[in-house]
Amino acid sequence: MLSVVTTDCAISAEMLEKALKISVAETYNCVSVDGDTSTNDTLLILANGKAENAKIESEGKDFDDFVCALNTLNTQMAKKIAADGEGATRLVTCDVVGADTKENARGLSKAVISSNLVKAAFFGADANWGRILDAMGYSGFNFTPEKTSVSFLSREGAKRYFDEGTQNGGKENSIKVFEKGVPLNFDETLAKKILSEKSVQILVELEDGSERGTAWGCDLTYDYVKINGDYRT
Repeated sequence: MLSVVTTDCAISAEMLEKALKISVAETYNCVSVDGDTSTNDTLLILANGKAENAKIESEGKDFDDFVCALNTLNTQMAKKIAADGEGATRLVTCDVVGADTKENARGLSKAVISSNLVKAAFFGADANWGRILDAMGYSGFNFTPEKTSVSFLSREGAKRYFDEGTQNGGKENSIKVFEKGVPLNFDETLAKKILSEKSVQILVELEDGSERGTAWGCDLTYDYVKINGDYRT
């Protein structure tokens, strides 16, 4: 991965580096295609100051606005990296809400999308909630299984859930498979339809706090093995 971000903003080198570190924690560092990283993986940010704004040299509203804009860009890039994984057929997003800390929310979400068993289940459009709970369990991050719920949402279902607050994202665009520590009887046909879309979402609802974390990954396909098995150095 070689990524270069450029901006016309006038901002000091120190604040530019700080903004990038803040943004990376919840964007690029929340992506996993196969769990591996490269010594060449690089993200650079360059600013030329040609916007001639009042130079950002300390924290404050201008700095916060800059970080917000940078997050918007980096989130889109993070999602594209995940969706463009070798042999991937769908983008998988995991949202963890209601965690006690941001660290736990991000750690749990990344553990889920990094699990090969979860990734393989999504390739097969299999609503296997057990693999999700398993990944959360061995992640080492805190959560209360007895207060945990899991739903699968299509892109439209996820949009309705987070933008409009629609409970469970709308009955045609989401399906809850696990509620407060108890497996649910659910419509397998609807679940397969949702999980067969190009962009699907895992929603993990906790009752441990108010923090949220998101991570992005992709499914694990036959083509992934073929591409990497045929690769020669």
